Amino acid sequence: MAVLAYSLGKREINQHFTIRNAKLISLVVVFFLLVFHTVFRYYGGGDSCEWLLSKGRFLGENMWQPYGCMMHKYKSIEAKTCLTGKRVAFLGDSRVRQLFHSFIKTIDPDSGKSEDRVKDFLWHPEANNSMKERLLSWTLDQVSASANIFLIYIHVIQWSIKLHSGSGESLQQYKVNLTAISAPLERLADHVEVYWVLQDPVYEEALSADRKMITNQQVQLYNQAAVDVLHGTSAVKLLSATRQASLEILTQSNDGLHMPESSRNVGAMILMNSVCNKLLKPIDGSCCQTLPPPNVFQKLSACFFLVSAMVLLILHVVGNNRPHRAVPPDVESLEEKKPVTAPVPLSPKAPLQSLCKMGLIMGYFYLCDRADMFLKEQKFYTHSTFFIPLICIFVLGVFYNENTKETKLLNREQTDEWKGWMQLVILVYHISGASAFVPVYMHVRVLVAAYLFQTGYGHFSFFWLKGDFGLYRVCQVLFRLNFLVVVLCMVMNRPYQFYYFVPLVTFWFILIYGVMAMWPQILQKRANSSGIWHLGILAKLLALLVLICFFAFSQSLFEAVFAVWPVSKLFELNGSIHEWWFRWKLDRFVMIHGMLFAFVYLLLQKRQVLSEGKGEALFSAKISNLLLFLSVVSFITYSIWASSCKTKTECNEMHPYISVVQILAFILIRNIPGYARSLYSSFFAWFGKISLELFICQYHIWLAADTKGILVLIPGNPSINIMVSTFIFVCVAHEVSLITNDLAQVVIPKDNVALLKRLGALGVCTLMVLLHALCPPIQVASHILLYRC
Repeated sequence: MAVLAYSLGKREINQHFTIRNAKLISLVVVFFLLVFHTVFRYYGGGDSCEWLLSKGRFLGENMWQPYGCMMHKYKSIEAKTCLTGKRVAFLGDSRVRQLFHSFIKTIDPDSGKSEDRVKDFLWHPEANNSMKERLLSWTLDQVSASANIFLIYIHVIQWSIKLHSGSGESLQQYKVNLTAISAPLERLADHVEVYWVLQDPVYEEALSADRKMITNQQVQLYNQAAVDVLHGTSAVKLLSATRQASLEILTQSNDGLHMPESSRNVGAMILMNSVCNKLLKPIDGSCCQTLPPPNVFQKLSACFFLVSAMVLLILHVVGNNRPHRAVPPDVESLEEKKPVTAPVPLSPKAPLQSLCKMGLIMGYFYLCDRADMFLKEQKFYTHSTFFIPLICIFVLGVFYNENTKETKLLNREQTDEWKGWMQLVILVYHISGASAFVPVYMHVRVLVAAYLFQTGYGHFSFFWLKGDFGLYRVCQVLFRLNFLVVVLCMVMNRPYQFYYFVPLVTFWFILIYGVMAMWPQILQKRANSSGIWHLGILAKLLALLVLICFFAFSQSLFEAVFAVWPVSKLFELNGSIHEWWFRWKLDRFVMIHGMLFAFVYLLLQKRQVLSEGKGEALFSAKISNLLLFLSVVSFITYSIWASSCKTKTECNEMHPYISVVQILAFILIRNIPGYARSLYSSFFAWFGKISLELFICQYHIWLAADTKGILVLIPGNPSINIMVSTFIFVCVAHEVSLITNDLAQVVIPKDNVALLKRLGALGVCTLMVLLHALCPPIQVASHILLYRC
């Protein structure tokens, strides 16, 4: 035993130093990335508007990715909102006419034609005096009216090449004409947005005989002439990204001259993003967006972390005892693991050090997803981007396996393992954009339900066995769940409901606590004395089920309850509680399933019906084989059903009733064989211990644009970028977990009087936050109190 304890202790020490070294490496990597992106952005890198108009690539069919930023796909109602009262003019030849029709189709997908006189296509196939006069008339005579014109102008060259057979004299005359109209173009660009679209290449093999003189060499010469003349005119924007898009799908052109619809749609959507993003500010449209200034809560957060750093520096100069990290609590039951020796009391520097680390981490969060520092890209789902990483992850998970310390059903190592591999699947699901594939979406919905199932199972088991309903434990659980999210709400300016999983788990924990703590408190000790108490706990669960059904079948009642201020502030997203209604309703029964499963399991365990020894099957051979067979059939049947789903809406209606089938099937398959209960994956279990932090941190430092896109730290190499960003992301999540544990020991004292005082202070600060948005006089008073808080 002594040798075993020594080897385990040595392994934990080695693991600690490995993680610590990894975090130091990640800190160095972040520093160099910040330096690189600062130099790249401010010394020749350009801005996202230039990237949108000039660079990009196809991620897949009809999915264009501008360099370094995200392009929003505008719907008709958004386009109409943006362009209301604005005149749009397209000047050029048949190619720009096609672009014009694609642009109008974005506004009105049904007709594809402009019935609005302020959205015009004007035929000007050459850069000549006629075009110059048009521009001068807008500039000199209609300056006040043209303030609402967004002039989209294409580079017209095909007629110049065709009429003059691509002669050198024609090119020189084109330069002269372009120079002549550049002055009115620049003056016009002082009042409106002017775009000069570089000409797309041609598919020479498909050109008709009368167009053979329009070669790509000629097109390139004319494009270069336009760049030479207009590049110094900063107000006129050059659009060359459509040329890159056309190069990738050139062979799809029917006549060799006019580009296919997908290329024209890219051009129209680029123009729409360039014009509308700065006005509508879509979350998934980071190109051409101006950053909002920090609000009062973000400034307060920065001041708080800076003050913490200053106090820590003062204490460091004065000198204090060396801090000791608190014993990490059990995530499910929040029981402190007993150390071999009594823990050394925390010094004043320990919480301050945690706050300083948290401040640095929040600074990184802000730079990743609120500052114009790092690049962002869109998600694009393919089967390979989802399933290949999963295969690699599960190979690693199987490779790193160890013996469990105990062989009970759903033992600690096994639940950590379960949460770990589920969290890794969810991470791959989010970054690959797999929600677009309905079968994967439905299986991931089961994983989210399984998390809630474990929550119901774990908290019911704790209350049933130990009966600890004290305020200390409740506050410990709530702090552990909500600390990171509350800080992110302040720093990232996001509502609480945005991080939907935490409000969901918090709500169900409070409900479980209420059900178990309310009179009569039915615990295992009391139930052992009389079997009637078992019926009592079932009656409580039945009453909870009826209450849930009552709310589920009356959306108006649900909204009436949760739309009342100040409760609404916790559950609103974009001014509505619809998202909360959707999330709550989707998994409304699974928490009761977890509680009922815990009750049945603990009852069978007490009656000694189960065989939980090492290597022993959970039941007798016949029953075990029968249950295993039924579980495998049920598991496969659910997967077949999920794979046959046509729409998310249709399958979401069934999900609350049948998700428990696959959850129970997995539990039985994993636990009935004795050898399966005796092993667990230490790889998955490690991630399971920080699953909550992984789920929340991914929003801003692994994904981007509030989960709509992907954070790009290493431009130009998606594989290396994913590896680097994942390494930093996991290190940050692990450190946040430790910081949360450290601060929980300080913020949540065991003395009830001290705890009540702190809850009172927290209540006052929360009230000031809620009152802040009501009216200006209250805002002034709340600012003062918030600073004191």
